[in-house]
Amino acid sequence: MLQKLKELEKESQLKIDKAKNLEELKEIKVRILGKKGALTTLLRSLGTVAPEERPVIGKEANNLRAKLEQAFERKEYELRDAGKENQWEKERIDITLPGRPGLLGQKHPLTLVTEEIKDIFIGLGFKVAHGPDIETDFYNYEALNFPADHPARDMQDSFYITPQLLLRTHTSPVQIRVMEKQAPELPVRIIAPGKVFRRDDDATHSPMFHQVEGLAVDTDITFADLKGTLLLFAREMFGSEQKIRLRPSYFPFTEPSAEVDISCIMCAGKGCRVCSDTGWLEILGSGMVHPNVLEIAGYDSRKVTGFAFGMGVERIAMLKYGIGDLRQFFTNDLRFLKQFGE
Repeated sequence: MLQKLKELEKESQLKIDKAKNLEELKEIKVRILGKKGALTTLLRSLGTVAPEERPVIGKEANNLRAKLEQAFERKEYELRDAGKENQWEKERIDITLPGRPGLLGQKHPLTLVTEEIKDIFIGLGFKVAHGPDIETDFYNYEALNFPADHPARDMQDSFYITPQLLLRTHTSPVQIRVMEKQAPELPVRIIAPGKVFRRDDDATHSPMFHQVEGLAVDTDITFADLKGTLLLFAREMFGSEQKIRLRPSYFPFTEPSAEVDISCIMCAGKGCRVCSDTGWLEILGSGMVHPNVLEIAGYDSRKVTGFAFGMGVERIAMLKYGIGDLRQFFTNDLRFLKQFGE
C-alpha cells in the first residue's frame, strides 16, 4: 500500500507539471483528489490491510493529500501569472501610435433650452428662484386659488405622499414663496425653472417634466406688458420674425388668462400638418395674477398688479429642435443626444 502511495505521488506530480492551463489542471485535480479520484479509490482498500498497519498508511495518505494540494496550488499560481503576462503582452501599448482623443460629453437638450430661457429673461431683469420638489397642499393649490373642492384640481392628476404633501404639479408655488418673503417690497421679477410631476405618460406627456414659471409684480403692470414680454421671448427663442397670439383661457391663479401661440415654425404661419393647418403652435399659458393670489401672498391687490406665465421646457425643445416624441429626452440614447451641441 505504501508503495502504491509513492507511485501515485510520482505520477500525480508529473501530471501537475505538464498541465498547460487552469482548465486542464482542474481536471487533473478532480481525477486525483476528487470523490472518485485515484487517492480516494486507493484509500477505500484500507480494509484489506492489517489493522496494525492502517494508522501508518492513513498518516501517509493524509500527508500525500496535503503535498498534492500544495502542488496544485503552486501550479495554479504559476499558470495564473503566465496568463497575466500573456495578456499584458497582448494589451501592451504601442507608444509610437498617434493618441486617441477622449470623448467629451455635452449638455442635454433640455439643459440647453433651460439655460437659453434663463438667459433671455435674466436679460429682461428677472432673477432665478427655486423651490422644493415636494410641496404642501397650501402652496401647490390653496395659495394659488385652488380651494380644496375646486374642480380645476382635476386638471392635474397628482402624486400625493400624505393628504397634505405631494410632488408639485407646477412651479407656480415658487411665486407664492417668493412673494411671501418679499412682501410688501416691489418690484418682484422672477423665473422659476424646475421639475414637476403629474400622472401622464405618452408621446407628448411624461410623469416628470420641466417647467419655467415667470412672475412680475409691481404698480401699473398691464396685460400689454405681459404680451410685450412674451413676444420678445418668442423672437429671441424662435427667430426675429415670430408672431404671437393670445387666446382666452382659464387658470385659477390668473384673471384674465390666455394661452399663447407662436406662428408655426415649420410653415411660417401658412398652415401645415404640424400646426393642423392653423398656422399657430401653442407654447405656454399666461395671465394677470389673480387678486386672491396677491392678497394671500401679502400684497394689496388694489395697489399692485402683476402677470405670470408658465411654459414646459420639453414643449419648447420639441418645437425648437423638431422632436416628435417627448419620451426621447429620457431614454439616454446617445444616438439621439449626440445631435445636440453648443
